Amino acid sequence: MNAIIWPEGYVPGYTENYVSNEVIVAGLSAADIWPLLATPSEWPGYYTNSANVRFYDEQGPVLACNDRFYFETFGFPVEAQCNEFVAPAADQPGRVAWHGWAGEEGSESRLDVHHAWLVEDLEGGRVRILTQETQKGKPATELHAAKPNPMINGHQDWLDGLVSAARARKAQAQ
Repeated sequence: MNAIIWPEGYVPGYTENYVSNEVIVAGLSAADIWPLLATPSEWPGYYTNSANVRFYDEQGPVLACNDRFYFETFGFPVEAQCNEFVAPAADQPGRVAWHGWAGEEGSESRLDVHHAWLVEDLEGGRVRILTQETQKGKPATELHAAKPNPMINGHQDWLDGLVSAARARKAQAQ
């Protein structure tokens, strides 16, 4: 199976926090999942921890490399820039990732993250959805220490909502 591509400075194990969530489900494909993930305005409809999504510079509604966007999650107002966007194709997984940040640069409240997704079709009519995030800064240290880990639980909610929304759309189309 494929893996996340990590930019320098965000490799797991070298940051203050790292989370990984994955689901493999039958009856869906990367094509079913991708539109819901690649269009940030869709996120609040299936993931309640996402709100107030907007793009800058008349970009969007579908992400593209270098797009700047904003959303709120985990109580953080997140500025973000998409730094990887490859739609799924035959024998090629879909990949989307962004650098997100909150707080003033250099301050104790600064949080920097790399949030990446991989969506790939597997044999037998299954799809694998992997999301991983590394975080840097004092807020990341605090999130890492929290039990249960809110990032692991929140990202699982995101995955579960994404799968449910894709199943509902597929059922409506049939």
